Amino acid sequence: MPAPLRVTADGTGFFALGPETALVAGAGTEGTERWLRTELGAATGLPFAPAAPDSDRAAHAVRLSLDPVVAGELGAEGYRLDITADGVELTGGDPAGLFRGAQTLRQLLGPDAFRRAPLPGREWRLATARIEDAPRFRWRGMMLDVARHFMPKEGVLRYLDLLAAHKLNVFHFHLTDDQGWRVEIKRHPKLTEVASWRSRTKWGHRASPLWEDKPHGGFYTQDDIREIVAYAAARHITVVPEIDIPGHSQAAISAYPELGNTDVIDTASLSVWDTWGVSHNVLAPTGNVLRFYEGVFEELLELFPGEFIHVGGDECPKDQWRESPLAQARIQELGLKDEDELQSWFIRHFDGWLAERGRRLVGWDEILEGGLAEGATVSSWRGYEGGIAAARAGHDVVMCPEQQVYLDHRQDGGPDEPVPIGFVRTLENVYRFEPVPAELTPQEARHVLGTQANVWSEVMENSGRVDYQVFPRLAAFAEVAWSALPAPAERDFADFERRMTAHYGRLDALGVAYRPPGGPKPWQMRPGVLGRPIDGEPPRR
Repeated sequence: MPAPLRVTADGTGFFALGPETALVAGAGTEGTERWLRTELGAATGLPFAPAAPDSDRAAHAVRLSLDPVVAGELGAEGYRLDITADGVELTGGDPAGLFRGAQTLRQLLGPDAFRRAPLPGREWRLATARIEDAPRFRWRGMMLDVARHFMPKEGVLRYLDLLAAHKLNVFHFHLTDDQGWRVEIKRHPKLTEVASWRSRTKWGHRASPLWEDKPHGGFYTQDDIREIVAYAAARHITVVPEIDIPGHSQAAISAYPELGNTDVIDTASLSVWDTWGVSHNVLAPTGNVLRFYEGVFEELLELFPGEFIHVGGDECPKDQWRESPLAQARIQELGLKDEDELQSWFIRHFDGWLAERGRRLVGWDEILEGGLAEGATVSSWRGYEGGIAAARAGHDVVMCPEQQVYLDHRQDGGPDEPVPIGFVRTLENVYRFEPVPAELTPQEARHVLGTQANVWSEVMENSGRVDYQVFPRLAAFAEVAWSALPAPAERDFADFERRMTAHYGRLDALGVAYRPPGGPKPWQMRPGVLGRPIDGEPPRR
């Protein structure tokens, strides 16, 4: 899970792991060697002692190696796993492929291989087989919103392990919003002193009358971020940070009122927003604001070495800009047509600024409005249309339409679903999601870097609620992102459900509080907490 590209099972026997089983690690395999010895050693109690390739101990071993021939045959992140009665040969075309193959090896050992300590009386056997595997997409991601409800560092590290176990390789880290700022910026200390805490929190959908009347917040120090990024890198996961501009910025404005449209409202009276939705308090289009966020991004680039930086760009109400003499003067000064082009100017500035520093800008599909910045990549969330338009214009795209892969949307139409939001998106619905629109030509489709499931945390107050919304659907999404599946209607969901039976055991061993197939457990329900369910099938747009 996800389904591999090719499996050849000869049914002739098994390889049994025991105290004598060695771990033979070739050049360049040290990271996967450490991971296997740590994770499988803890679960099995076996030492997996290191051995030289030509030693006597190597006669009964798990062998790790890299081979560019595998990369040539299977592509990036490809691997070959050979299990015979004499041992295991795991060969990666590159280090990431080797690590993906280690996830398959762990799964084949059974659910107890996912525990943190060995259970008595367990035998560890692998059926003889050859598995050849590689991913369909280079971008296989999950976005986690830690701005609405903060997830402590340990919870983030746990989710990186869960992503790795499902062969996902991008962690989109939504760090700022109206309701909180979650990353330390040393040159602007009030972003964490003030903007990381709100006085209370709406309980349920924003129309709910209920409140949690206690402060909520938290943030990651820069060393926390370095630890998270390093932990992800060891699992061949890229962390893509998101700092939302020019909308979704009330938390930042509450800490530094000069960032807002001071000629329209008293920004000094603003606090970190305590409810959900889209705040109308957005950044002012001034040079000082650009310099402020350049400083933010300068510190961010030192913390996040990956290629992509996400700047949000979504849901930016233009009311204050229409009323602001300063904003209207800026539109005139720049020769822009309207407020949409003013937002595009904002995004274009940072597209160029990031490009000068060797990075690429990503934004939600609203950045198409008013003209798309030259080097921008689009996260197509409102449907397929934004991604189609961007790909046809020669821009790279990550497909994440809310109607299909927003995992905060409810999983069932029954009355017991906790705080039901949005359309019903069942496990089967997610399994039949197709990231590449049929409208694209083969040349245009090459711009679809991949796909991403998004997890917005307004109604997920703790990690148990996040688990419930994310799983088991993330397993279906992971197969869509990794495996070479047929067209949606032709996919064998019955086979997927059969494989999920074993996978639930793995999730149990990992302590994941997933939604059971039969519906929520009593402690997973939230009776009386208002949601916002939407009836019917979601539109495909």
